Amino acid sequence: MKFHVISWLFLFPMKHLHKIILILAIGVFGCDRPTKNAQFWLTDPSQGIHFLQQDDLLLAEMSTELPTIELNHSISYQAMDGFGFTLTQGSAKHLLGMTNESRNAILQELFGQNVGEIGVSYLRLSVAASDLNEYPFSYHDVEDGHLDSLLTKFSLGPDTLDMIPVLKEIMAINPEIKLMGSPWSPPAWMKDNKDTRGGKLLPQYYSTYALYFVKYIQAMADLGFKIDAVTIQNEPLHPGNNPSLLMLPEEQAEFVKNHLGPAFEKNSISTKIIIYDHNADRPDYPISILDDPEAKKYIDGSAFHLYGGQIDALSEVHRAHPDKNIYFTEQWIGAPGDLAGDLRWHVKNLIIGAPRNWAKTVLEWNLSSAPDLQPHTDRGGCDQCLGAITIKINHVLRNPAYYVIAHASKFVSPGSVRIDSNEPEGLPNVAFTRPDGKQVLIVLNDGQAQQTFAVKNNKWVGAVTLSAGAVATIVFD
Repeated sequence: MKFHVISWLFLFPMKHLHKIILILAIGVFGCDRPTKNAQFWLTDPSQGIHFLQQDDLLLAEMSTELPTIELNHSISYQAMDGFGFTLTQGSAKHLLGMTNESRNAILQELFGQNVGEIGVSYLRLSVAASDLNEYPFSYHDVEDGHLDSLLTKFSLGPDTLDMIPVLKEIMAINPEIKLMGSPWSPPAWMKDNKDTRGGKLLPQYYSTYALYFVKYIQAMADLGFKIDAVTIQNEPLHPGNNPSLLMLPEEQAEFVKNHLGPAFEKNSISTKIIIYDHNADRPDYPISILDDPEAKKYIDGSAFHLYGGQIDALSEVHRAHPDKNIYFTEQWIGAPGDLAGDLRWHVKNLIIGAPRNWAKTVLEWNLSSAPDLQPHTDRGGCDQCLGAITIKINHVLRNPAYYVIAHASKFVSPGSVRIDSNEPEGLPNVAFTRPDGKQVLIVLNDGQAQQTFAVKNNKWVGAVTLSAGAVATIVFD
């Protein structure tokens, strides 16, 4: 009887199928006990559904023979800090080119918590220029330092013209948003090649560069921005970008334990220090630094990208040092974007995979782009990086990263705790308990065909059907 009914249901249009299954679930599974609802949000590229709320799922107290994803709140893992993007100078310039009304509307949609808004809760900032700036610069571009070891000429400079004004508008919408700073390069005069691209930080400037971090955090605080965390160096094993720096693990360990950590301590800086900030193919890099107890005492955790390696390498670092946190801080989507392919890969590996491997943040790169993908630096700047949104004057196009992040950021508020959930074949998923007590499940149909399965929360269960490549977020009261 069960299988005849389920087969019959497949005759109905996909957009109504999950509702029909759930309405009939009580009869099919022999349940006449009380029911309740769960919110259901769907992105299904095959059906042209782009992050839309569907009819609530009907849940009941019942058993089922369907493949079942079961949430187990009695087993919990890390607390989440948030989901979001990087705010680059380019992103800020695109936003500032809009009218005030249009800019406020899209910022409210991105960072607000209300209906029609996606609640982005975490932003990564470049400390001075990234490769998505018009040109490389630092906050102390004084030739050879002019013996200014105290960095008296330190200035946020060009950032005050674009990134800072936009950040103020974002903070007005969400004053609780967390901020992470990541440098692409020290001032060129501190490097052995005297160039913004590549080279190494000269040992005689380690203490000066530590002061540079202190000055940055203090300058941002003076403007009302609390920097929650800094990474030591964006992609320390990629000196071909512009700006960039080659920083080997032993050099990073030396910088943290004898310079940056003590400088933060001396200046009563509470900002978290995060190491590595590069690909998952080198878990040995952060592990080797954390193996040094004198460096480890200053370090909050390690940050990762996934341009190389596998996402489960994050768990390798966690197992080696379970008392230290894990962050996922960057992944780009190449223009022009492919929602079906990008959604599947990024949700599986980042939204689901990163938290299941202990990450407290999931950040896409970057917030916005222009149709011509400008600006970017020469000699290595990314000329194919697609933003979460594309801005053309006052017109906004929502790109794959927007939907990837929205499926988590709108529902998994900061402080939510990842809880245990099993993974039936072809149904990667991740679950959380929010501070308000509600539970959230994000699930992807990673198979090649439509799947019907059950989701179970304690005593409540309901059935869901997803097309291949579709993503659902379910919120249980």
